[in-house]
Amino acid sequence: MKKLMLGNEAVARGLYEAGCSFVSSYPGTPSTEITEYAAKYNEIYAEWAPNEKVALETAFGASLAGKRSFCGMKHVGVNVAADPLFTASYTGVNAGLIIGVADDPGMHSSQNEQDSRHYAIASKIPMLEPSDSAESIAFVKEAFEISEKFDTPIFIKMCTRVAHSQSIIEESDRLEIVQKEYAKNGEKYIMMPGNAKKRHPIVEQRTLNLINYAETAWFNRVEEGSDNTVGIITSSTSYQYVKEVFGDKYPVLKLGMINPLPINKIKDFAAKVKSVIVVEELDGIIETHCKNIGVTVAGKEIFGNIGEFSQNLVAEKLGVEAPKGVALNENIPMRPPVMCAGCPHRGLFYTLKKNKLTVMGDIGCYTLGAVAPLAAIDTTICMGASVSSIHGFNKANEGASDKNTVAVIGDSTFMHSGVTGLINIAYNGSNSTVIILDNSITGMTGHQQNPTTGYNLKGDPCSKIDLEALCKSVGINSVRVVDPYDLAECDTVIKEELQKEEPSVIISRRPCALLKYVKHAGPIKVNTDKCIGCKSCMRIGCPAVSVIDGKVKIDNTLCTGCGVCAQMCKFDVFEAVKEA
Repeated sequence: MKKLMLGNEAVARGLYEAGCSFVSSYPGTPSTEITEYAAKYNEIYAEWAPNEKVALETAFGASLAGKRSFCGMKHVGVNVAADPLFTASYTGVNAGLIIGVADDPGMHSSQNEQDSRHYAIASKIPMLEPSDSAESIAFVKEAFEISEKFDTPIFIKMCTRVAHSQSIIEESDRLEIVQKEYAKNGEKYIMMPGNAKKRHPIVEQRTLNLINYAETAWFNRVEEGSDNTVGIITSSTSYQYVKEVFGDKYPVLKLGMINPLPINKIKDFAAKVKSVIVVEELDGIIETHCKNIGVTVAGKEIFGNIGEFSQNLVAEKLGVEAPKGVALNENIPMRPPVMCAGCPHRGLFYTLKKNKLTVMGDIGCYTLGAVAPLAAIDTTICMGASVSSIHGFNKANEGASDKNTVAVIGDSTFMHSGVTGLINIAYNGSNSTVIILDNSITGMTGHQQNPTTGYNLKGDPCSKIDLEALCKSVGINSVRVVDPYDLAECDTVIKEELQKEEPSVIISRRPCALLKYVKHAGPIKVNTDKCIGCKSCMRIGCPAVSVIDGKVKIDNTLCTGCGVCAQMCKFDVFEAVKEA
């Protein structure tokens, strides 16, 4: 049956049809939906792991046991998973093992724009790169075959546009795979130096074998054109842009395997055209390969290596008139990203700013605490970096008269990679205060469960990490819990903890306002007769609060009645709201 399917959903469908039995991932946009859709198939065991390193090691273990396995992550997640990644390349697999990675050109939801193809090259692991949903299914099924034939993990590389766009697919029945027998093989799986030295030549020979395979593989194909003055080499979503702009005018070499790249196929293609242009997002991986094998191409000098491509960009850069857009006459106001109305993080960040603290930030929806008018965060680097960096920052400032630095980190991010940083604080004794923003969910990627919520990916009850007990168990004696809706409490506790001559943790606990089970008091009421238009309530940056014609106005469609704005007002404009 043919149907429209999201790219990420198609990857999950490919896992199902290929007989995959095990999925372990960590959520990260734009990869998250792969695992969520995979979990809907009863034949696939699916879980959220605490981080990407654990996910890959877990999936490797399932592969070792003889089950076809998958782990998914976004591009920066590969940084976390790199340790097992490089060594799993040496050991190879038992049953097929796919590593799904989704890049984010344009950084729609990411802190950098790294190109995951570098990891495939560096780890000597093959990588397939689909350009639509149909290829996503087909490439996943082929990837398991390649993984098992060549004894290697294999990447499936998505990008934002392929992951989050829909195209036509045709579903097939599931291939039932008999679990492979596990046999002890220390020389293959125990990567101590003596064994690893023997495995390295095997990896190099595997790469040569894969290059030969890439020369005739069906997913590396030439599409003929009517004009051989130009030939275009491309892949992924860039292929779609090229075809939309040029149709069948120019010959196209569409590469589905991006590592290792073929040699003779590229040379033969280049020999049939007068000039070759490489169209690829981010870094010049294909371009560099072409030049290394003696094929003259143009690429990054035309397109650059920054940002996401589009049909219009490809047309513009290659001298084709692009369709003219229609300008709107209306002056549309800017809509910068902002925390949701009723967000439990808002009051906490207001308190941090009011006290003029240096704040080490982390990755999550709370990173919006860096945005005006709160503007309360000084740094954001990667998952868990807030906890580690405050230790270094405070150690470097030991002896300073004032302690005015805190770290903020979400509950899911803390479980991902903040715990080890806290252990370092306790073990090496820095006088640091870490604030865990516990909103009872993984908020930024769409409300996924994590080890602190008490539920697993399927929504079934499971063990729940006690954050207070965990922090105390690693050596933090001072652990306190505050309600971020209570500004006075937050202010008092933060000041008290900053005065202590020992490491401390503050847990700011209030569930995400968007969780379906959270009941709200309803819109707060205002007495505009008392309002003098001082705009004190605007300092928290709540989208439900505005001042129009000198008077405060509450958007009843947004307001949850959290009452934080009422605590800002000295004139009793806001009527008290009792929490539901």
